[in-house]
Amino acid sequence: MSGIPEAIETARRFGMKIIPGVEISTIFCQRGSESEEPVHILAYYSSCGPSKYEELENFLANIRDGRFLRAKDMILKLNKLKLPLKWEHVAKIAGKGVAPGRLHVARAMVEAGHVENLKQAFARYLYDGGPAYSTGSEPLAEVAVQLIHRTGGLAVLAHPWALKNPAAIIRKLKDVGLHGLEVYRSDGKLVAYTDLADTYGLLKLGGSDYHGRGGHGESELGSVKLPVLVLNDFLKVARPIWCGAIKEILESYADEPSDSNLSHITRYGRGKMLKRNYPLNCGKGLVDECLSLWLTNEERQSAEFEAIKLKLSHVSINQG
Repeated sequence: MSGIPEAIETARRFGMKIIPGVEISTIFCQRGSESEEPVHILAYYSSCGPSKYEELENFLANIRDGRFLRAKDMILKLNKLKLPLKWEHVAKIAGKGVAPGRLHVARAMVEAGHVENLKQAFARYLYDGGPAYSTGSEPLAEVAVQLIHRTGGLAVLAHPWALKNPAAIIRKLKDVGLHGLEVYRSDGKLVAYTDLADTYGLLKLGGSDYHGRGGHGESELGSVKLPVLVLNDFLKVARPIWCGAIKEILESYADEPSDSNLSHITRYGRGKMLKRNYPLNCGKGLVDECLSLWLTNEERQSAEFEAIKLKLSHVSINQG
């Protein structure tokens, strides 16, 4: 999620809105079975970002750490398949400090001449359960959904058509708080998953799932025509949850006006705030500025947010 502040700042210059989000790789274990299945959970947050930011960041950091071990294991498996590849090559492609994924391994395979393109690397070696596939330290899908709930986000199941037993997974995740699932993709709406969403009372969303692999196996950016009514349904569910998260973040600062709690407020809005022509000399001024970016007029005028602004009117902001 480290790229979100830059994305939000850039989007504002083009009159666009960014919904902060992250796709989390998880594992689902069927009850009474030892088999595991990779499941991807999407988390959508408000413009303020997640509440309990450190908890989410630690959760994601554990997954990132596991990706280093996973990439090394994939390289080892490729070497055993008589496809020599070096860790240094993959690490260089990923970039300094970046947790390597399958895409980085695939690119190294192309550069080493083991495959003709990225699509071939995945189709022959790196697909889920493939000869060079490896798992990292992915959390259970249920745990990820519960974490998204605690941090003020919406949890959505990504590309359920890729799952072996989507109905069982959807049923289990609904029990722990899943909000929706993807049913729209570049070739239209998938009726089977629309019916599943209706059965379990879930939001119907969609996306291109673009990961930069290229080839015919991946949709292009912007290729999914998501109806405006779908977005409206999403926001009806999302906005009360996001308002609750924003309220929690602001109340934490009102109770303890520390630099750490202040950083939670300004994390995704710092660029615009620093360009204001007037100084933000008190907490109320800062909150007024933030809420104008995050909430509708009606939401801002609620008794809860008015009470928070009153509490912050006596808090001074360190201009540094």
